[in-house]
Amino acid sequence: MPSNIPFYSLLLVVLLATLALFVSPTHLTPQQEQEHQNQKQKNSGFRVKLKQVDSGKNLTQFERIQDGIKRGQHRLQKITNRSSYHDLRAISSPVSPRDVSIFSIEFSIGTPRKTQSVLLDTGSDLLWIQCEPCINCYKQNNPIFYPNQSLSFINLSSSSELCKALPELVPTDEGCEYYYKYLKGSYTSGIMARENFTFGDVIVPNIGFGCGVDNEGRGFSPGSGIVGLGRGLLSLVSQLKETKFAYCLPSFDDPNNSGTLWIGSLERILIGELKTTPLIGNWFEPSHYYISLRGISIGGTKINIEKSIALKDDGTGGIFIDSGTPVTHLEENAYGLVRDEFIKKFKLSEDKSGLYVFDLCFNFPNEGLVKVEVPELIFHFHGADLYLPTKNYMIEDKKNRVMCLGIFPSKDLSMFGALQQQNVLVIHDLKEETLSFLPTECDQL
Repeated sequence: MPSNIPFYSLLLVVLLATLALFVSPTHLTPQQEQEHQNQKQKNSGFRVKLKQVDSGKNLTQFERIQDGIKRGQHRLQKITNRSSYHDLRAISSPVSPRDVSIFSIEFSIGTPRKTQSVLLDTGSDLLWIQCEPCINCYKQNNPIFYPNQSLSFINLSSSSELCKALPELVPTDEGCEYYYKYLKGSYTSGIMARENFTFGDVIVPNIGFGCGVDNEGRGFSPGSGIVGLGRGLLSLVSQLKETKFAYCLPSFDDPNNSGTLWIGSLERILIGELKTTPLIGNWFEPSHYYISLRGISIGGTKINIEKSIALKDDGTGGIFIDSGTPVTHLEENAYGLVRDEFIKKFKLSEDKSGLYVFDLCFNFPNEGLVKVEVPELIFHFHGADLYLPTKNYMIEDKKNRVMCLGIFPSKDLSMFGALQQQNVLVIHDLKEETLSFLPTECDQL
């Protein structure tokens, strides 16, 4: 076993072997694996509701975003640190979720069906939930899944395609055991299996997932696990062989606002003219959805930041879209130009109290933000200009009469975050390798 697996790994191996034997005495052979792939519904399109993780908490919008940013700064730091290395095995591991994942979805699993709520992550691939019998499970809202109580649970073999796609495989003769590490001590470990999943009223059979009996990570709770929507073979989108998926993140004004995730057919939701930009591949970070940002306009002044934001040949730099990061982060040189332009355009005094996690804040007059002339912000992606409403980049603290810019600097890597995506339908077309935007009232779809 790899040396970085927790010290009680021997107990884990024994438990996993027992679980594999008790739950399913047979495994899928490579031929059966292919048959199950062929059984997948070609038009298994479905939609599910996106809920804000902080829904139900008594926090203001400013407080919720500020708390999310504190978690998100850890996420960015981890990604940036990882992208500076050239150990491709290390790079293939995902980032830490919820350091941050701020949205969750609900589905049912097994026969009979058991409801689970998992965190959404477009920056990693593996779909996993906690399973009994646990040796190390955190507290979750739903009852933990018992595979021995499901008639449709089947272990994957170590020769299966999904098992071979794991970034770190636990050597064993007992099926496919995995150790999937995030960063800073977070991980999930267990057995890979197939199960029937139900999304809304759509049943999707034989989805490969991790049945985790040893799970450690402060950001996982209260969800049952993670659903990865990245570009790798393990992700839900790749397994369904769907060429399109989309999400619409709700307004952060109310934590009870909900959005929607679609996988598959999108014809019913396409209203209006799409803004489309190409997706860019990064071999060093294969799970992420990179795009090309050519410039940013602030109050009518266009800033050319393409050189600073460009994806480099060694896999560093670039910008990718991420539903789990609360706000956009820009490479520090590009951010500096944006920051300076906002200071020039605003007719307000800069808040230098240092009381806020935000990098740039302004004090506003007694009339409030409504009476303040806020400079317009446009992101110029390759072939797509995205005009953002004020609430998608300026965050108001009414109590302290301060408003802050919802964009942060980063050392190298840039991410287009969730605040900037609120009330924007984001469509991933994996066949055409494009990403499209459509401003929409997400909670009304």
